[in-house]
Amino acid sequence: MTKIALFADVQNIYYTTRQAFGRQFNYRELWRRVAEQGEICTAFAYATQRDDDKQLKFQDALRHIGFEVKLKPYIQRSDGSAKGDWDVGIAIDIMEVASEVDTVILLSGDGDFDLLLDRVKTNYSVKAEVYGVRMLTANSLINAACRYHPIEDELLQ
Repeated sequence: MTKIALFADVQNIYYTTRQAFGRQFNYRELWRRVAEQGEICTAFAYATQRDDDKQLKFQDALRHIGFEVKLKPYIQRSDGSAKGDWDVGIAIDIMEVASEVDTVILLSGDGDFDLLLDRVKTNYSVKAEVYGVRMLTANSLINAACRYHPIEDELLQ
């Protein structure tokens, strides 16, 4: 059976699905689809920590589906901008599990991950798949993936 590692860039998917469709992403449907491909050995969802009830319920729902939720403090800068970026953490986790799985699936449209996917494909001979909103996913990330899955209506709530 194919061993799969699943990595969800929650902030990226939240904002891109909201911008493109005005809707939420359906993590339960994603899990169902990925589980049809093989055994999900590792599943991480990366989010920012905000102590409001809506976020806590969402994080609990992700855990119930099967994700291990990793949280980073949400930082509001004095200029009004915010920080809560998980790119390095996602990259480290993917590199750590790549030798143990057959497929790495990344849920993000962030082009910063293109080199990472190229590296794990080359060094570990794994398949790299990406789920993202087509109009908001970097072409370099799509090109780095062995298989690209555009987020469309059936993956939205």
